[in-house]
Amino acid sequence: MELNAFQELSEKITLECFYMSDSQQEEKIIQLIDLHHFVECYHQSLKVIDYVNNPVNIIEENGIKKGILFYDLKFSSPLNPYESDQFKKENALEELWFVFVEEDAKTLHSQYADFIIENAVEVFYDKIFVFNFFQSIISSLK
Repeated sequence: MELNAFQELSEKITLECFYMSDSQQEEKIIQLIDLHHFVECYHQSLKVIDYVNNPVNIIEENGIKKGILFYDLKFSSPLNPYESDQFKKENALEELWFVFVEEDAKTLHSQYADFIIENAVEVFYDKIFVFNFFQSIISSLK
């Protein structure tokens, strides 16, 4: 992402999310960075529709609306998959993607598998990925 584009989007978050605390705005900016880097690494035809109003980002791929939830095992709050399913229905999304974001390659595959089972991620999400942010590598788990 270009620096100018990042600054514009960061300012948009600051203006549109004025009601959020500083830490919530920081989380939103991290979400934005994850989203745009993921789009660059995954497929250039993904079009970002909404990222400001929800933890689930709305994108469009070939005319199909999809949602992407980024999740960091180290820092994210507990997951309620039922909320994601509700979000999918309310926003008429055809697919919902779950993306583990990792900053290093130290997370064991078994940790992802355990989390997926414990939180019924496979039931509620159509695709599951691991996104190594710094290596710009996306691996599909489902």
